[in-house]
Formats: sequence, structure tokens, C-alpha cells
Amino acid sequence: MESTKGGAALPPHGCIRPEAGGLRAANQMSAAVNLIPIDSADVTILDDNYFDLLLAGSEIAQRPPIRWDSFTSASLRAEHGYALLLTVRRDSEGGGSESASILYDAGLGRDTVQYNMDVLGLSVGDLRAVALSHGHADHHGGLEGMFRRIGRRGMPLVLHPDVWRERKIVFPTGVEMHLPPPSYNDLDREGVEIIEERGPSLLLDGMVLITGQVERVTDFEPGFPIHQARTAEGAWEPDVWVWDDQAVVCHVKGKGLLVLTSCSHSGVINVLLHARRITGIDQVYGVVGGMHLTGGLMEPLIPRTLAELATIAPSVVVPGHCTGWKATHELSRQMPGAYIQSSVGTRLHFA
Repeated sequence: MESTKGGAALPPHGCIRPEAGGLRAANQMSAAVNLIPIDSADVTILDDNYFDLLLAGSEIAQRPPIRWDSFTSASLRAEHGYALLLTVRRDSEGGGSESASILYDAGLGRDTVQYNMDVLGLSVGDLRAVALSHGHADHHGGLEGMFRRIGRRGMPLVLHPDVWRERKIVFPTGVEMHLPPPSYNDLDREGVEIIEERGPSLLLDGMVLITGQVERVTDFEPGFPIHQARTAEGAWEPDVWVWDDQAVVCHVKGKGLLVLTSCSHSGVINVLLHARRITGIDQVYGVVGGMHLTGGLMEPLIPRTLAELATIAPSVVVPGHCTGWKATHELSRQMPGAYIQSSVGTRLHFA
């Protein structure tokens, strides 16, 4: 019998179609995931909390070009949301190359990601799958509109089964904020191939890893202590660990792991340790995404988090979304050679 959360019918927990979109499930993998090395990866920031038209670029960070009519033409939008377009490329022995893309999250606004893609002149032509980091609205709000834009039935959407839980944040002041889940019925109506998986999964012929549920091993990352979820009986219960939090990982040949982590409710150090553990690859090349170090509750974690991050020593760090002003500026001070400022429309090239 189907269960419901927030009025939406839910699929049975754990349902997965292993071959959809070139995906292989965890139970088909050995202890160490066989992540196929790629020659390069491009990560385009389609949605984030910040946009700076005049931000300088670099060899890795390619900013949107400044034009004569930049102040009078359509401008990129920023909001409290996050979405990344990942395109991976692998060279073939015959001299050619293959590339494919996935969308990681879809922002908060119903049309923000679509709008920004239009401004940037990006298409969804080679999009092969969508991965959802977790069930909060600032990451799934644009899903239905994106699938409508894609217009292809059977597009895989890879997610953890807990994304369907209705949630809320209860702030120390007593103020509550509702976190509605995505609508299973609406996504099903768009013809989406919904793939639930708690463990790791491989996409794009083994070139992209969705971590699945992240193991919590650090002694200082507390999850989200003011987070609650509604039970099947309608009551609210603590949902501190946000088990649906998952990252996206690639192995850039000769460089190491590229880790995309949208909100890091697991703790960004837990995320990086988990990626290293399940791939068997120690070197972390780049980290892109939210670290959830904003706000009075999480800011005390900044010193220890940055100390552990410095030990892991990624070559590139692009903090975004919920990382917060204090953590971002401290990271830029402590790791100036690795730090790159996030901004909507930036394309990050890893090779």
C-alpha cells in the first residue's frame, strides 16, 4: 500500500531500476566503487546565493563575459538555492572524446535554473540524468520545470528515499520554517524515472558517482540539530542527521577526486572522508558546494572544519550556498591558493 507525506503519494522505499540512465546500484558493486577516471570536468553554477557581474576569472573559473549591454540585458539571478551542471569528458584511444552531463539539484525558484540556462545560452541536449542532494526545497524547487524543459520521458532522477519526508526547522527563537518535500505525483506526471537508492550509484557509464547515504565518522559535525521531520502518524520528531544528504564525485585523471556537495548536512569533512573511503582514492582535487557553516548554531564548527579541510588539502575549494560569510572569508584567508569565489554563471574547469 502506498504511503503519503504532505498529501503526495510515495513509491515503495528502496525501489530502483539499476539499468536506468546507465546507473548501477550499490549491491552490484564491490566494497570500493570502480569510478572510471575522466580527462576533464566542467561544473557550471546554475543557481547560488550570490552573483557578481565584475568578478575576475582564472584558469579554472571562467566567468560570464561582460558585454556592452550587460546592465540593460537579461541578468543572471541569485537566490537561496543551489544547482550545478556537471559535464564530464573522456578521451578515446582513437583520438576522439565522449562527453555527457548531469544536473545536480534544481535550485529554489520554479524557473530560476531554466532562466539562468537561457541567459548563459545552455541547452539540455546532452543531459543524461538528474541527482538530488536531499529533500529541502532550496534544492528541488525547480525540478518539475526542468523536467518539463527537458521534455524526454524516462529521464532518471536519482535520490535517497528520505527526500519525501515533510520537514521543518525550529529556530532557538521558536520561529518555525516549513521544508516541503518534492511532489512524487508531479514528478511522475512529467514521466520522470524516479530511482531511489540509499547506497552509492554510478552514472554515465561509471564516470560519475552518487555517494548515497554518507557515513558519519567525525566527532564534531552534529548534523542539523534544529531539524525535524513528520512521522507517518503526523507527529514531529527530531531529524538531526538528514540521512538523504548525498554528494556527487568524479575522478579526474592524474589529479584526484572532484566532490560536489550541495549542502553538506552530513558535515563536509564526513562527505570528503566518505568519498575517499568508497572510491579507494585518497587525493581530493576539488570541492565545490555548500558546507552548511552559516548561522549562530553552525559557526562554532568553522575552526575545526577548516583545520580538517586543510589536512585533506584539496587543490581547489569553491564554497557556496549555505557555507556562510564568516566561513567563506576565513577559508579564503587560510587557503588562498585553493579558494575560488562562487558566483552564478561561473564555469569551473577541472583537468
